[in-house]
Amino acid sequence: MKKQGFKLTRRQFLKASAVATALAGAAASPAYFMPASGAQEEKSPQVKFVRSVCSPNCTGACGIKAMVVNGQIKALFPTDDYPEPLYGPRGCLRGLSYTNLIYGPDRLKRPLIRTGPRGSGQFREASWEEALDYVASHLKEIAAKYGPESIGFSFQVGGTGHVQKGAWIALSTLAGWTLFHPYDKNGDLPMFWPQTFGVQTEELEPLEWLNSKYIAVFGSNILVTRLVDSEFLIQARNRGAKFVVFDPNYCVTAAKADEWVQLKPGSDAALALGIARIIIEEKLYDEEFIKTYTDLPLLVRLDTKRRLRAGEVKGLEPPQDLPPYREAFVAYNGNFLVVHPENLGLPRDVMLEGEREVELKDGQKVKVKPIFQLLKEHLKTYTLEYVEKETGVAKEVVERLAREMATTKPLHVIYGASNYQWYHGDLKGRALALLPVLTGNLGRPGAGISTYAGQYRIRFHVKEWWFPKPPRWTPWLYFLHGPTKTMTAPYPQNGFKALIFGWGNPFDQHNMANRLREKAENGDLELIVALDYQMTTSCRYSDVVLPVATWYEKVELVTTPLHPYMQLQQPAIEPLFESRSELWIAREIAKRLDPQFEAHFFPGLEEREAAEKVIELLLKTGGPPVEGITLERLKKGPVRLKSEVPGNRQIPFYEQVNFRKPFPPVSLPASLEATARFVKSGRIEFYREEEGFLSQGEALPVHKPPFEESEYVLNPEAKEKYQFVFLTRNSLYRVHSTHSNNIWMNELQDNRPKIFLNPEDAAQKGIKNGDLIEAYNDRGRVRGWAVLDPGLSRKVVVFEQGWWSQYLKGDSYNSLTYPFIKPTHEIYFVPGIWAPNTAWNETLCDVRKVAEEK
Repeated sequence: MKKQGFKLTRRQFLKASAVATALAGAAASPAYFMPASGAQEEKSPQVKFVRSVCSPNCTGACGIKAMVVNGQIKALFPTDDYPEPLYGPRGCLRGLSYTNLIYGPDRLKRPLIRTGPRGSGQFREASWEEALDYVASHLKEIAAKYGPESIGFSFQVGGTGHVQKGAWIALSTLAGWTLFHPYDKNGDLPMFWPQTFGVQTEELEPLEWLNSKYIAVFGSNILVTRLVDSEFLIQARNRGAKFVVFDPNYCVTAAKADEWVQLKPGSDAALALGIARIIIEEKLYDEEFIKTYTDLPLLVRLDTKRRLRAGEVKGLEPPQDLPPYREAFVAYNGNFLVVHPENLGLPRDVMLEGEREVELKDGQKVKVKPIFQLLKEHLKTYTLEYVEKETGVAKEVVERLAREMATTKPLHVIYGASNYQWYHGDLKGRALALLPVLTGNLGRPGAGISTYAGQYRIRFHVKEWWFPKPPRWTPWLYFLHGPTKTMTAPYPQNGFKALIFGWGNPFDQHNMANRLREKAENGDLELIVALDYQMTTSCRYSDVVLPVATWYEKVELVTTPLHPYMQLQQPAIEPLFESRSELWIAREIAKRLDPQFEAHFFPGLEEREAAEKVIELLLKTGGPPVEGITLERLKKGPVRLKSEVPGNRQIPFYEQVNFRKPFPPVSLPASLEATARFVKSGRIEFYREEEGFLSQGEALPVHKPPFEESEYVLNPEAKEKYQFVFLTRNSLYRVHSTHSNNIWMNELQDNRPKIFLNPEDAAQKGIKNGDLIEAYNDRGRVRGWAVLDPGLSRKVVVFEQGWWSQYLKGDSYNSLTYPFIKPTHEIYFVPGIWAPNTAWNETLCDVRKVAEEK
């Protein structure tokens, strides 16, 4: 008799895990958890369940039900209340063990004022009155001396905190401080999106993965970074979709794929352009699609390298109704045609190839070619031999992949953050975008290109709460690097003299080349204020630490770019010790800075009631995406946001492709006028005519090897001195630096940070598995225990980021990195949309064995 195998479904596994968590949490309480109050446990325990949301910067936004016994959270369970059952239950061991942070030894109890050197962790406890007065008085003094813009406020992903984070954004605008946008600061901003599509970013929701027939993943380790939703990827493969992972390293996601294509680090653009060459030469492209929705039919002057304008051509005139952010360009179909940027669609006989001569209004005659022709000529460089040399991918594999991607629909390209956090990450994205666009895989179920990084996206109007006055923004890289000659973003006349931060750990996560620590230690920053609920590295560098409530102790409104639901965080317990909500703290600071500021923060209302008033305001003024959503509905469970797609699904550019609306769609909170100028033709643009792109040789997507314009320019000796690529990847055990001090997560890692490298490289260095080693360069170092991984590429070192400095003997893994600023990222500036993006992986190092300290 054949034995029946025991199979555990994802739903059963999560429920079983939740029960185990509950039992473990209840058992651990007396020994580890701090009591919620001094009261004795009642003989008959009072048990309640509260529905809330887990919302670190992981994009999961998992609905969580807290089991509260006598005022203390004993366990956290995944909820199963999503209107679409496939989205639930949601949760991972990190989120389910969050009680270790709520009740752990690093939990902040009272306001703190520094007494020792910055970084020493020496503080004294203070009352809220003293701490608030101290902060407000110093802020007033700095604003008066240097200007309010010299005070910088750094927050993390706004989608996880429309109310509480919004309160501090509002306070910053009222006070005239400078805001640092989290998206470019985190390196999560894929600059190819505004350069090609005119948007911040777009992505398919995970349910749409099930509609894909070919999923090409470039440098995204979904089974680690999108753990909860990764099941949809496996389901798509099991339903017949081909699932291919392109990565220098054999990651967890590659292990689940139909095919792993190993390529050299930083070579994705070469591979994509080689594939695009085959698609074009073999006429596997969707001609009607590219004529309708892209700039490929538009003519370029061969003398100036810029697009031909209707106003330049004899006998043509631009339309009278052009918005100021648009341009009328020219195409050809036997006659020169004015291309209206607000009306997609051209005659079917419009020319894609060839060369013509056009007479201008001044009588000059110039030669012109369609962008498609220029692209075709440009791609001749990307022969199979060249692509194999640059990428390491065999010629026959490149040919096969090109034909598979062109002929299997819907095609979905996933472009991961670790892959675009390079100096030329924008070039990779522009090249990869050719694959779905040339083949017409856009605006349709299961089709497109997606980047999944951070809960950055603002899905509805927030102006009424966030921006009582126009905000002032400066990219974070200028804060670290200083101003450049080519920057278009504003920079304070007197530099930055104060830093306020919350919902993040910048002295670990954003300490590039030790710049931030140096600013703290040398006095460049005269005031540093932390908003946090636990004593992180960054708190230790602060002058004042303000203890805030966790997300199970306050009211909050949460959305995520990954699944289009709005959810309500509801407090399960009262804030522990003397912690308060960020809204309450902002209101108190506002009152001290200017009594008129306080009026914005619902004075007189208890902080939870004030937070609910904010939510009602946001829902009332949020526009079409939140139409019909009320606070009462959200208290009952998650509500899907509205869109133009049937079923309110999330499909990028559905309106553009199906309703022929011009590109781009709006990227909130920016206005359409701010972003539409990125694609003045109203189309997807692969040709950039701005002088910065022309001078860099980047008018069309091009492959440029890593380090040539970054590390080797900074230090010409680096080419010989440091031959290892230093990658800081995400960890399964943390969400960036959140959970770095979670005892359960650390136990699963043997309480040791690891450095991963190829066994052959290790042998050459005399390194064995388990040795204490360090990765280092001229800027810094980080130590960890060696893990020899044969799946890693040669000359690659991997460190899993997020470890607090206290676990690294004071080192910072980001001390090796550098705040490079690419000039093409400075041509425009719209905060969090077109701005210099942090290139964490553009880093070289060496590695060596070190003596273990006793």
